[in-house]
Amino acid sequence: MDSLFDLPFEEPAPEPEAAPAAAAAPTPPASEPRRVLSVSELTGRIRAILEERFYEVWVEGELSNCRVWTTGHMYFTLKDANAQIKGVMFRSALGYLRFKPQDGLRVVARGRLGVYDPKGEYQIVCEHLEPEGLGALQLAFDQLKERLAREGLFDERRKRPLPALPRKIGVVTSLDGAAVRDIIKVLRRRYANAHIVIRPARVQGEGAALDIARAMAAIGTVAGVDVVIVGRGGGSIEDLWAFNEEVVARAIAGCPVPTISAVGHETDFTIADFVADVRAATPSHAAEMVVARKDEFWARIDRLAHRVETATRGCMHRVEARLRSLEARPGYAGFHARVALRGRRADDLAHELRRALRARVASRERVYQALRLTLETFDVRRRFSTIRTRLVAADGRLLSGTERHVHAADARLRGGAARLESLSPLAVLGRGYAVCWNADRSAIVRDAATVRQGERVHVKLERGELDCTVDGGRQPAAGSRQQG
Repeated sequence: MDSLFDLPFEEPAPEPEAAPAAAAAPTPPASEPRRVLSVSELTGRIRAILEERFYEVWVEGELSNCRVWTTGHMYFTLKDANAQIKGVMFRSALGYLRFKPQDGLRVVARGRLGVYDPKGEYQIVCEHLEPEGLGALQLAFDQLKERLAREGLFDERRKRPLPALPRKIGVVTSLDGAAVRDIIKVLRRRYANAHIVIRPARVQGEGAALDIARAMAAIGTVAGVDVVIVGRGGGSIEDLWAFNEEVVARAIAGCPVPTISAVGHETDFTIADFVADVRAATPSHAAEMVVARKDEFWARIDRLAHRVETATRGCMHRVEARLRSLEARPGYAGFHARVALRGRRADDLAHELRRALRARVASRERVYQALRLTLETFDVRRRFSTIRTRLVAADGRLLSGTERHVHAADARLRGGAARLESLSPLAVLGRGYAVCWNADRSAIVRDAATVRQGERVHVKLERGELDCTVDGGRQPAAGSRQQG
C-alpha cells in the first residue's frame, strides 16, 4: 500500500556540509564494543522516541504549500521565520474544519509527531487546526460571505419586494422551537384569513443545513405560496451555524418566491440574512413584515383613494381654467354660432346621405327582384322534374321494346330448332335406322357393291356405334330398286 505521506512537498533545505570527521563526533572508547545499526533500525528508534515524547503538541506557524489531494487528505508546510515542518491532516479530521485552510494563513495546529521511514523525514500529523487570533467559525463565515458576495448573491438588484397581502405563507423552521409559535400567533392576530404552510426542518446540529435546504426546495414547489419565512430563535453562533452554510444560502437564493430570513435576535447576523430578499430581526418581526393589519391595509387604500381624488380634482380645475382662458380670446367670439352652423351643415349632409343610401338600396332591391323572377322561370328543380318524367317514359318504352325483340327472337329460335330437328339424321336413327361409314369414316356407305368382303365398317346407331367386318353382301333386285 502506498504511504499517505509519499507526496510532493517543498524541496528540503540543502544539508550543511559535513564537518571533518575528527570534529564531527568523538571516537568511542576502545573498551566499548562497536554496534552497527541499519538505517531502518535507527529510523525506528527515532520514531519511537518522537512518538513517545511528542505524542500531543500545539504548534503555531504559517501555512505554506497547502494542498488537498484526490485522496481527501491535506498536505502542508508549517513554518515561521527560522524553521519549517511538514504536516498532514487526514480526511477524517479535515471534514470537521469550519474554514478553508490556505497559504499565508497563520494557524495553531494540534497533533503528534511522526516519522516517514522511506525518506527519514519527521512531520506533524495534525488532528485539529484553528486560525490564530480568530475563531474558526468566524473565519469560515468571512470566507463564505466574501465568496458569495463576489458571485452576486448579496446584490440588492436581485432582491424581490414582498407581496402586499399574501394569500399563502410558507414557513421553514423547527416544530419544537418557539419561533413557529410566535409566527403563527402574530399571523393569526394580524391576518386571520392567511393560509400558512409549514415545512418542518431541523435548525441545529449535524445535518441541519441539508435539512433546511431540502425544506426550502420542497416549499418552493407548493402551489400558491406567495412568500416564505425561514428562521429560528436565538442562540450561540454554534446553534445558528446551520444558517451560515453554503447549501442553505444557495437554497434561499434559488427559492422561486420572495424570502424573509428571521434567524436569532436583532444582533445576530447570518449568511442567510444577506442572501434573503428581506431580513427580519426576529421571527415575530418577520410575521409582522409579511402581513399588515387589516385596518392599516384599509387605511392605506383610503389614503390612495384620497390621493387619486385630489389629483383628479386638480386636473379638472386645470382643464377648466385652460378652457376659460381660451374662451376669453378674441378669436373665440362667435365660436358657438359657427359650431351650430357646422352642426346644421352636418345634419343636412347626413340627411342627403341617408336619402341617397335609401335610393341606392331601393334600386338594388328592384334589380334583385327581377333576377329572382328570372331565376324562378328557370327553376332547376322544375326542369329536373320534367327531365325525370321523360326519362321514366323512355325507360318504359325501352323496356317494352326490348321484351318484344326478345320474344320475337325466341319464337324464331324455336321455329328454327323445330325445322332442324325434323331434318336431323339423328331423328331418323331414332326410328330404328343406322348410318354405315367406311373404315376411316371418310364417307357414308350407300351401295353394298362399294364394300368388299372382309373390309371393316362402322355403324352409327341412335345410341352408340358398332365396328363390323363385312362377311358378304347382296345387291337388291332391279324390280325392287325401281319399286323402292
